[in-house]
Amino acid sequence: MANVTIRDQTEADFAAVHALVIAAFKTMPYACGREPFVMDALWRTGAATVALVAEDAGVIVGQVAFSKVKIDGADVGWHGCGPLSVLPERQKQGVGGALMRAGLERLRARGAEGCVVVGDPRYYRRFGFENTDAMREPSVPPEVFMALLLAGETPRGDVEFDKAFEAQA
Repeated sequence: MANVTIRDQTEADFAAVHALVIAAFKTMPYACGREPFVMDALWRTGAATVALVAEDAGVIVGQVAFSKVKIDGADVGWHGCGPLSVLPERQKQGVGGALMRAGLERLRARGAEGCVVVGDPRYYRRFGFENTDAMREPSVPPEVFMALLLAGETPRGDVEFDKAFEAQA
């Protein structure tokens, strides 16, 4: 992962991030095909409270976004992670991990209470995410829904991701 810089995403990165998300999810068996449109919508609506890119020699090789979630209809200081994308040829080289750690640090610095994610438990547990029965996202299998407490106490209830996650195109 030498020479990779993690920085805030900018408007100038929009097209490169869109192409990156397409490439990253193209062959993933769990991908729904909407991931690039979700990222586009998070960016365009300003819902991405933290949006980071990993850059190597001027090329964006990874990205991650975080946006607020509601729990039982209320904003309680929790965020959702997603999408997290790394170019296929750069996966398993620490780029995604560096993005996650930097993103979680940004959330902590902003006073976030916690973060939820939908994904592979084997991957996200390394960052402290755990399956929980305190919260759930009704449309997601519980085995791939995880939470990470950053401060305070874990709330209970149904989690609602930003409307951007409904983007189709």
